[in-house]
Amino acid sequence: MSVSSPVSSTVSSTVSSPVLPIVVAALYKFVTLNDFEALREPLRQTMLDHGVKGTLLLAKEGINGTVAGSREGIDALLAWLTADPRFADIDHKESYCDETPFYRTKVKLKKEIVTLGVADIDPNDTVGTYVEPENWNDIIADPEVLVIDTRNDYEVAIGSFERAIDPKTTAFREFPEYVREHYDPEKHKKVAMFCTGGIRCEKASSFMLKEGFDEVYHLKGGVLNYLEKVPEEQSLWRGECFVFDNRVTVRHDLSKGEFEQCHACRMPISAEDMQSCAYEPGISCPHCIDSLPEKTRNAARERQRQIELAKARGEPHPLGRDTRKMKSHG
Repeated sequence: MSVSSPVSSTVSSTVSSPVLPIVVAALYKFVTLNDFEALREPLRQTMLDHGVKGTLLLAKEGINGTVAGSREGIDALLAWLTADPRFADIDHKESYCDETPFYRTKVKLKKEIVTLGVADIDPNDTVGTYVEPENWNDIIADPEVLVIDTRNDYEVAIGSFERAIDPKTTAFREFPEYVREHYDPEKHKKVAMFCTGGIRCEKASSFMLKEGFDEVYHLKGGVLNYLEKVPEEQSLWRGECFVFDNRVTVRHDLSKGEFEQCHACRMPISAEDMQSCAYEPGISCPHCIDSLPEKTRNAARERQRQIELAKARGEPHPLGRDTRKMKSHG
């Protein structure tokens, strides 16, 4: 799968598409939705009507997710959303693929659109200072600034910024405890954070300010925005960037990276991992070979057999694609 550079926008106007036919749109907005349950079916139906695949999360605090479809399909979805004044300025970023990274259409109801697990955190009320990608290098090069990667450990292992601290969390909900155990607002005066697309940092910065930290910065639009706007020769990013779709990772030019996904444990795997004797396509990898019971591996073998049969018939098989549970985006 190949991917071209993205387009960032806060409106639903049509953007001229490159040769690649599939538009991937990552979107989110923190906004109070007292009727979020009622939005589920009309939103899902709009996606179905226009052939849009992917997952959107709805909660009282807003909307979040990544979807893919034709240029016309994505425009129709954005038009439906922005017709609601609450979504009029929804942030969305686009990239392009030669095949869809999703095979299902889902709209899920959640307590939070990105799960931090701390009450009374509202980025609409309190949020850190946004830093444009072009100014990010200066912020993280400052030795007085504590630079924290708010993403999960398996994301950090693939790539991160120079000087960034890895909290070694397995889920975003572990971040508050990590901060409380390791940092003191009286000692750590300046904090800069980043995530994939910006949404986790909006919540994290709101939390940090509530905890008493004075100067809290976060990368506007996340790593993907940085990779889009900062020339590679000036970049302080090292490695690839994990994304929550079938591309698994992207490079600095936002083309598909070298990592694939183990469909047994859903962990990203490198070319070196795939040379390991622990790797069996769709069944196990070095990350999970010692932890998966034989019953699970047998079920995975049957699933892989069905995938191969579908491939032989030239048919898509959903279990061979959109298998990662969406814990958080951005």
